[in-house]
Amino acid sequence: MEQRSKATANWQGGLADGSGTTRLGTGIGGEMAMSWTARTEGADGQSSPEELLAGAHATCFNMALSKVLADAGHPPARLETTATTTFETGGEQGSHVASTHLSVHGSVPGMDTDTFLHAAETAAQNCPISKALRGNIEITVDSSLN
Repeated sequence: MEQRSKATANWQGGLADGSGTTRLGTGIGGEMAMSWTARTEGADGQSSPEELLAGAHATCFNMALSKVLADAGHPPARLETTATTTFETGGEQGSHVASTHLSVHGSVPGMDTDTFLHAAETAAQNCPISKALRGNIEITVDSSLN
């Protein structure tokens, strides 16, 4: 089975003084404003490719972790994951995504902390977004349990 997802982006102007928008294929979220300043300085009211990547990674990881936990007989009551994607400029590599850190907090009835930590590590290895990024950037995870 194959599922295709798409997004459309447009850009006007040069890199430093230009701007653009991105729209997901579903239309959810509407047009998201993008700029180099937002990408490098976190400008208010605008997004960046790295923010979109962080959202995709956090969501994918939660899906993978919910499967790992359910397969172990402990479906989660709630998972909340924050993905922090780091974008660096300059240096030998030039502009690049350097890392993603996943921080998950879970409420999983009947599960102990060590088992949850192991499940989170397993999910971080097996989520499709992690698989796409692995070998290209550093991926780390930390977890806590109610």
